[in-house]
Amino acid sequence: MLTIRLAETQDQACWNEYVKQHSEASPYHLYAWRQSIEQAYRHKGIYLIAEENEHIVGVLPSILMSPPLFSNKLCCLPFCDMGKPLCNSLSIKQNLIQHALKLSQQHQCKAIELREEDTETLSHSPKPGNKVRMKLALPTDSEALWSSFKSKLRSQVRKAEKNGLTYEIGHSIEQLQAFYQVYAFNMKRLGSPAHAYHWFEAILEHYQNHCMIVLVKMSSQTIGAGLVLTVGKKASIPWASTLSNYNKYAPNMLLYWATLKQVTDTGIQEFDFGRSTLGEGTYKFKEQWGAQPYLLNWKTLNTQGKAFQMQNTNSKLRPMVEAIWRKLPLGLTNTLGPQLRRYISL
Repeated sequence: MLTIRLAETQDQACWNEYVKQHSEASPYHLYAWRQSIEQAYRHKGIYLIAEENEHIVGVLPSILMSPPLFSNKLCCLPFCDMGKPLCNSLSIKQNLIQHALKLSQQHQCKAIELREEDTETLSHSPKPGNKVRMKLALPTDSEALWSSFKSKLRSQVRKAEKNGLTYEIGHSIEQLQAFYQVYAFNMKRLGSPAHAYHWFEAILEHYQNHCMIVLVKMSSQTIGAGLVLTVGKKASIPWASTLSNYNKYAPNMLLYWATLKQVTDTGIQEFDFGRSTLGEGTYKFKEQWGAQPYLLNWKTLNTQGKAFQMQNTNSKLRPMVEAIWRKLPLGLTNTLGPQLRRYISL
């Protein structure tokens, strides 16, 4: 008989064990994502476990978000591209979603967001504006990966090295601080609120050896930085930034090569470059490394389980808000940004 219940702290180990062996898992499915969100932003995690004969046969992670002046919602999962249920069968998935719908009513939610993806690479005629997840299958070692790159790509990596750029990899607090300085500065340049520093502190604490920081330096200054998360044989890079004043030295090329080299040589078989818009600049950048697009199939369900399209009321205001944000002092954006960012689920 199938039973569904809420996951508790003592379920962390068995939850992670199930996630690690599931073929469609992402690093965001690990229990550490819930712990990081609850610690940094005080949102409530609502994690469901489906069991048969006391064995886990499915999980559904979600976060209850209650933004001021807006309706509550369950998001599976915020701050990342993936949060779909992981299950042994379609019927278990449907049962988990139905259970989540009942809980959403109890918490007075207006919607549930499910962040899924197509499991096959995008083979049909793509439409401009499609959101895709860019993934690269990795060989057994970095030498084979390097040989697979086109000569133009290899020359761009060599350019960064000839310009005197170096990289370092680790997960120390000092490296996290260096990462955050580049990340926060770049987010201000883009006109977007940055995550709180303590959000990344929480990730470093709870992901432990499943978290890696990559820094690119010119002399002693960090000019590029990325944060990588892993699960099983998969790795994702949810945040990567370089300082635009140094773009002529190609720090982004060294940042991604250093990252790919490290994960390949540690046995990772799939690398997730993250979300992109089909045909735009970030898509083309990731495509040159050999990444393939997988269509993101995000759904918003009402409490009766019917899909609907949420209205985007910010599309006209967004360019103006971004322009104003860019002009604010960095100290102010670093203070105000996290207060806003905790309620922005993307």
